[in-house]
Amino acid sequence: MEANFSIIILAFNEEINIESCIESCQFSDDIHVVDSGSTDQTVPLAQRLGATVHFNKFESFAKQRNWATDNAKCKYDWVFHLDADERLTESLIDELRSIVQSQSNEFVGYYVPNKLMLHQQWLKRSGGYPIYQMRFFHRHKMRFVDFGHGQREEPDKKVGTLKHPYLHFAFSHGMERWLSKHNHYAYQEAVECFNSETKIQLGNLFSKDPLVRRRCLKSIAYRLPFRSSLRWIMIVVLQGGILDGTVSFTYAKMISTYDSMFQLHLQALRKDQRS
Repeated sequence: MEANFSIIILAFNEEINIESCIESCQFSDDIHVVDSGSTDQTVPLAQRLGATVHFNKFESFAKQRNWATDNAKCKYDWVFHLDADERLTESLIDELRSIVQSQSNEFVGYYVPNKLMLHQQWLKRSGGYPIYQMRFFHRHKMRFVDFGHGQREEPDKKVGTLKHPYLHFAFSHGMERWLSKHNHYAYQEAVECFNSETKIQLGNLFSKDPLVRRRCLKSIAYRLPFRSSLRWIMIVVLQGGILDGTVSFTYAKMISTYDSMFQLHLQALRKDQRS
């Protein structure tokens, strides 16, 4: 039986990932790829596998997701958003089907956990599982807003949480591209932090909602000295990442490097303001 929800995949120079991503979605009869100007084989590979390809210049994740939702002309009202380095799993597909087949759905969208993968290994503890993203939603009832280098869903929407995860192969392009991309992300996050005047709501640390707790912790972490060193300790020791094996040390070093880049950008912004 064909699934009665659509798939939208965001892609840019993803010939290394696009086939596996689309193949994980082959149960669906409505797969769309929104390409932002690939110069490799991403587009012909996607078309060969039967996906409908659209083109839109990338400005931000929120704008790209909103454009895709508005312009892909999806066959179904319920849509799952993937990035090309992500994969659906059978257990998640079954859970999604049960939702769209329900006649009494009270939510307009769902947070979905993801398994962060490095060298084909799940970073269960190192990656802080479960971490949730808004990825499954009714296309007429959900929009995204920019936040840092990523996006957040519109506030004040009734949102549920799914049990089963998708897979995220965030490091599939190798270290050079990861560092280059995350240097840009670190700058965007530093600008968001620099411009933010939002006070920390310490009560959110005790929220029953794990997403609210995580966002509160992130706001606190922005202000911590020696953030990169503390982050390494948190990943390897406090989160029990050492139990993931040696891959935990690689991941912790990568994230501490990202935090160092963030701190350097934030310091430069503060210095520029004083000068």
